[in-house]
Amino acid sequence: MIALLQRVSLARVVVDGVTLGAIEHGLLVLLGVEAGDTVAEADRLLERLLNYRVFNDDAGKMNLSLRDSGGGLMLVPQFTLAADTRRGLRPGFSTAAAPEQGRMLFEHVVTQARHGHPKVAQGRFGAHMEVTSTNDGPVTFWLQVKPGG
Repeated sequence: MIALLQRVSLARVVVDGVTLGAIEHGLLVLLGVEAGDTVAEADRLLERLLNYRVFNDDAGKMNLSLRDSGGGLMLVPQFTLAADTRRGLRPGFSTAAAPEQGRMLFEHVVTQARHGHPKVAQGRFGAHMEVTSTNDGPVTFWLQVKPGG
């Protein structure tokens, strides 16, 4: 499972002109589900997201997690993160999970996040979304949890 996370001062997701969710200070996380991913990888990735230290402490060092900072968490499904881009000029998607598996694991992450964090917003699986964000820093990280890892 893959997460591209950005520390943001603002993020929102719009579908068909309707805002599905918005956060201020926090993390915008684009989630990609790979073939072979399970609930175990989803749980491990969420634990890392909530505890990854990307927010500044009083000394200006990245020592605070999302939980420490009290920021919002915006979760957006993005299957293109699981693309195979090693060759050619067009991405392949044989490494991405099947849509049903991707939807199930994305919804699992959202549900678990809502149990463990007070401010969670989300995009819509399978929808054409407009995602707007203001990257704070800029600070962007790629996290990946491989099956069995």
